[in-house]
Amino acid sequence: MVAVVSAMGMTAVLSGCGSTDSSDVTLRLVAADYGNSAADSSKKYWDELVKEYEAKHSGVKIEVSVYSWNDVDRKVKEMVDAGKAPDMAQIGAYADYAAAGKLYQASDLLSIPVQASFLSQLSEAGQWKHVQYGIPFAASTRVLFYNKTLFTRAGITPPTTWNELAADARALKAAGVKYPYALPLGPEEAQAETMQWLLSGGNGYTDDVGTYTIDSAQNIETFSWLKDELVDKGLTGPVAPGRLNRADAFAAFADGQVGMLNGHPTLMRQAAKKGVKFGMVPMPGPSGVSRSAMGVADWMMAFKQNGHAEQTGDFLDFVYNDKNVLDFSREYGLLPVTGSASDAMSQSSKDADLRPFLDQLSTSALYPVGKTSWAAVSADVKKTIGQAVARGGSPAAVLGRLQAEAATADSREAG
Repeated sequence: MVAVVSAMGMTAVLSGCGSTDSSDVTLRLVAADYGNSAADSSKKYWDELVKEYEAKHSGVKIEVSVYSWNDVDRKVKEMVDAGKAPDMAQIGAYADYAAAGKLYQASDLLSIPVQASFLSQLSEAGQWKHVQYGIPFAASTRVLFYNKTLFTRAGITPPTTWNELAADARALKAAGVKYPYALPLGPEEAQAETMQWLLSGGNGYTDDVGTYTIDSAQNIETFSWLKDELVDKGLTGPVAPGRLNRADAFAAFADGQVGMLNGHPTLMRQAAKKGVKFGMVPMPGPSGVSRSAMGVADWMMAFKQNGHAEQTGDFLDFVYNDKNVLDFSREYGLLPVTGSASDAMSQSSKDADLRPFLDQLSTSALYPVGKTSWAAVSADVKKTIGQAVARGGSPAAVLGRLQAEAATADSREAG
């Protein structure tokens, strides 16, 4: 997901715009691939950006390795464990490395204008123990997608409440739709669908001070409603939610087999390529539109091992100028992580299709990525949350087990 703002702020002034004092420095960056094929791989983006940067900084070389999201976090961990950390990594989580003392603080790297340019909730999400180590790179939010053709055929309108969503799903089922509401709680990305529903029910994974609240009364009520009103009534399709992955649900939507599902900007292009006419509305809540949408951010971080703080900071100031942030966001259908780039996107007619997502970003809630326990909690959610809505399953029992595991992981972090 994206990048930041500066016209080469303070760091560039200190180190000199056209050259870097230390000659023959090679910076190594490991990055995630946001493309779907070699033709649109993130490698093309980085190759062009590096070429432009190196032309103005003759003493610095940037080597970029791009890996799929299935591999990139593991690759970085292997490098760090082997004592060969890259200078920079653009991956999904930073807190473990921050807790281990392996990362530079953002203030050690970025010029003041760049560091100040990030959207506030993203900067806060990048903090471990109130210090920012994670630099937001790309962002996204989720909305409810619906198939306009299937809705017209069923004679229904987009829902604004849970009861309306259930009524629409019943009408879609009666019209022969395969997946009236696709509920992907399979192991690929169940933590996202789960969080979207928890937020729509008025709670989330944690409370306002960061304590896990997975088995709160609100969350149990949310999953009980899902089980009773959608899953048990056969409104979520032929594949059990615990075995339905997000990619498969998106593909089914693009094939015209899904009436409604939660989705991010990538789904727009996927559906449009197949000719699906779709609409997007905010996620419904029990009595109206959900108070908060789910936001997702990916992270840039810099490792201290090689000691290239000055050169790394200068390069990152370049990465995060408005042009580069917007170029990346537009290429991959993501949201800018800085205020000025977000303003530019919101005012541009060519970005109109991203506005429903952009409008939600400033008030979105993110995963508790600043907790080192989150990686383990997320893995537990992916593995077990589908059982909460399975036939004979108990939402209270499953959420209770997840809460107990989260509390244990949290206590280890605190210790």
